[in-house]
Amino acid sequence: MAEAAGQHSEAPHLGEAIHAEGLEPAGTVVPHSEPQALYMDATGWVSLAMAVFILLLLVKKVPGLIGGALDNRIAQIKTQLEEASKLRAEAEALKAEYEAKLASAAGEADAMRKSAESEAETILQDAQTSAVALVARRQKMAEDKIGAAERSAIAGIRAKAVNAATGAAATLIAQGHDAKADKALVDSAIKELGPIA
Repeated sequence: MAEAAGQHSEAPHLGEAIHAEGLEPAGTVVPHSEPQALYMDATGWVSLAMAVFILLLLVKKVPGLIGGALDNRIAQIKTQLEEASKLRAEAEALKAEYEAKLASAAGEADAMRKSAESEAETILQDAQTSAVALVARRQKMAEDKIGAAERSAIAGIRAKAVNAATGAAATLIAQGHDAKADKALVDSAIKELGPIA
């Protein structure tokens, strides 16, 4: 216990020793003083510098210059917007014009297509009519050729028949028929031949 009492008596001496060295024990708050120059601390100096800066800006008329620059820029932007709206109006007018031209061209193309279809149908009908007429002419020509060939064949056969009759008559005459028998024979051969076309 005596040791414990000695320890309690030592603890205050330790605090005195720390004070004696100029140190503060842990957890102790020591008041701190701000550095000052010409009776102003750092906040005062910053405030003074800002006031001088703002005063300098006002003296040099910087807000007016900034305002003038902004006004000029606003005027430029307004001019650009007006030009853009004019260009947009022109573009819309051109678009409307081209849409009208496109619609007109589509109408013309449709009319041309209908006209071409009508002409093609007319040409087709004309071709069919011409083909029918051509077939009829060719048929007539063929019939005429066939008729001519038939007449030529009949004439050839008759010529052969006449030659045969003449030859037969000559043979009979040569065999001694008399004139009366010859005449009857010739008349009979002519009757058999029939009329000449």
